[in-house]
Amino acid sequence: MTDKIEIIDHDSWAYNLPKTRTAGKITIGDIPGVLPFSGVRNPLTASSTSQKVALTYRTAANNFIPKVGAAESLAEAAVAHEALSSGRFYDVEFQPVRFQYEHPAEGMHWHTIDLRLTLRNGLACVVFMRNATSLSKPQTIAEIAAIRQAAPRAEAHKVIVIDADGYNRARRDNLRRIHHFACSEPGPQADALVEVAAYDLKTLWRVSDLFNVIDLPNGQIMKSCLRLIARGALKANMNAVIAANSRLWRAAK
Repeated sequence: MTDKIEIIDHDSWAYNLPKTRTAGKITIGDIPGVLPFSGVRNPLTASSTSQKVALTYRTAANNFIPKVGAAESLAEAAVAHEALSSGRFYDVEFQPVRFQYEHPAEGMHWHTIDLRLTLRNGLACVVFMRNATSLSKPQTIAEIAAIRQAAPRAEAHKVIVIDADGYNRARRDNLRRIHHFACSEPGPQADALVEVAAYDLKTLWRVSDLFNVIDLPNGQIMKSCLRLIARGALKANMNAVIAANSRLWRAAK
């Protein structure tokens, strides 16, 4: 046997997993009949810490033609779902603007607006979203103040700070379903019947109470309830998944 045996000192072994190259950005190709993503930054990457979201949505600004949106996190997507299903906004934009700002302790930085919500009166509200722990840190408070100061007035009239912890899993799921049924499966006639029945039924307690008093399939009644919740006509606990046995009550008139 002439081959030499190489002896490697145990302490020189690489115990950690080998570093691999990142998968890079996830690019969504052209979709027939759907407007492409128009943000200045693509947030869609493989991540072990956050769940990126791509979705299609419709706004009056795009003549209600479906458009691709991309969100940095599930909570950010939930804010978009909530805005889109409310009917109050003229446009919702993902990653629309990038600008420089000066952090008091860290110098110049670039900031990309994650979400811009434009009301029908033209007021543009940009969203700054972090979890409660991050929002309570002095450096984050200083960062928000610097961003407010540097945000281009033509692009952002108001900066809204949102706690991502307020959007738990159940709330996010409810908002996703509400957005879908309110914007993609409208049912004005069914909604009118369900709204009248809900306000006339003195013993209304659960969603299922409406099943026996309305001559519609249960699934259709459920969808109408979600659409009426989006409009504010009915109320439910958004922090629990809304289903047949969920508590349901009338909004105050």
